[in-house]
This record gives sequence, C-alpha cells and structure tokens, in this order.
Amino acid sequence: MKARQLHKWDVSPAEAMSIQNKLRRQVIMENHVKDVKRIAGVDISIKSTTAIAAIVIISFPELKPLEQYVVTKKVEFDYIPGLLSFRESPSIIDAFEKVRQEPDLIMVDGQGIAHPRRFGIAAHLGLLLNKPSIGCAKSLLCGKYDEPSEKAGSFAELHDKDEVIGAVLRTKDKTNPMYISIGHKIDLPTAISYAMKCCQGYRLPEPTRLADLAAGGKDVIRPVSLQAQLFS
Repeated sequence: MKARQLHKWDVSPAEAMSIQNKLRRQVIMENHVKDVKRIAGVDISIKSTTAIAAIVIISFPELKPLEQYVVTKKVEFDYIPGLLSFRESPSIIDAFEKVRQEPDLIMVDGQGIAHPRRFGIAAHLGLLLNKPSIGCAKSLLCGKYDEPSEKAGSFAELHDKDEVIGAVLRTKDKTNPMYISIGHKIDLPTAISYAMKCCQGYRLPEPTRLADLAAGGKDVIRPVSLQAQLFS
C-alpha cells in the first residue's frame, strides 16, 4: 500500500497544527464502507527515541490474523499532545508499504476526529491512505459525556461544545469504555458497529488488540501445525 504525500513530516509544531487545520477539511464523515473482508489494526510502541509500529491484517467477520508487519524507526518529532500523528505516522506508513493484502477498513489505536483540531491520527492515516478508518482510543483526549451503562454494547455520545465528535462505547461488561470516533470515509454509527463486531471478550477490538501485542514483540500469526499441513 502506498500513502499519498500530502505534506512533509519535517515540520515545526506550529506548522503541524496548520497542516491539521488544513487537512481536516478533507475528512469525509459519510459512510464509504462496504463488503469488508479484511481489517487492519494499527498500534505503535515508543521506547526512548525508537518507534515500533505494528499492523495486523485480520479477516472479517472471522477475526483471524492473516498478516503481521512490524517496522522499527527513529522518532524525529517531539512528544506534544494533539500532534502524536507527526511523531508516529511515518513509522506506520512505512509498515503499510509492506502490506500485501490490502484492508477494506483501518482501525487505529488513537483518536479520529475526537481531537481538538478534529484531526487525530486515525483521520490523518485514513486520509493519507485513502481508506475508511476508525479511531479506537483507550483514553479521552477532549470532550464530555454521560457515562454509558455497564453492559457491553452500550454507548454515549461524546460532545465538544455543541458537536458530536465520537462515542464512548462499553465493549465489555463492567470495563472501562473505548473512545470511538470517525477517522475517514465512515460515519459514527458504522464505526461503533464495526468496533463492537470486532470485540471477542476483550476491552480492545481484535484488530488493535493484536496490533498492540505485535508492537510489544509478540508474533500473533498462529503457525500452521505439521499435522494440518500433512492433511490439507
């Protein structure tokens, strides 16, 4: 997969904010998702000045891992809240360039439009890759909400002033919620639906859960047993 080159990465924080404010106008918040057979989960681990970006491609609706890609790269951008995409995306883009089975949908461990400038990493990657994307964040960056019920599948709208910027989704009974938001080429109800369909008893949807494990050094692609090979 090739990403579009919409801007340079070697920029100042002020330039990065300007890029976000410009590109957010290109985010499509209507549903373009159809016939999903493969979903990419994206996560990244940063140790000191090294980024470890992981992408796991899973089948849908079976949720079985198909491919795993991990790229290690030096971090060139300082940690600044709201600008994590400029710190993390270059490594993730390098990993996507290795992907053989192109996904129909991308789930990112991070924010989509639930972001002060409505352009978090899930929106940024979706736009660069020209793919539908969803932000599946573990923590709140901005906005307010009423707590959803403790039952899995319940959710509440996430508001910033008078704008709905995402949903606070309970993916597992009596567990902290996930913060789901539009990334690109998807609407919020569809994003919520896919997030829940990808949960297998864990708080994290399976694509980002497996990507998190891969970024931590685990091989999530189960090897085929010798017996299975002999009788296939």
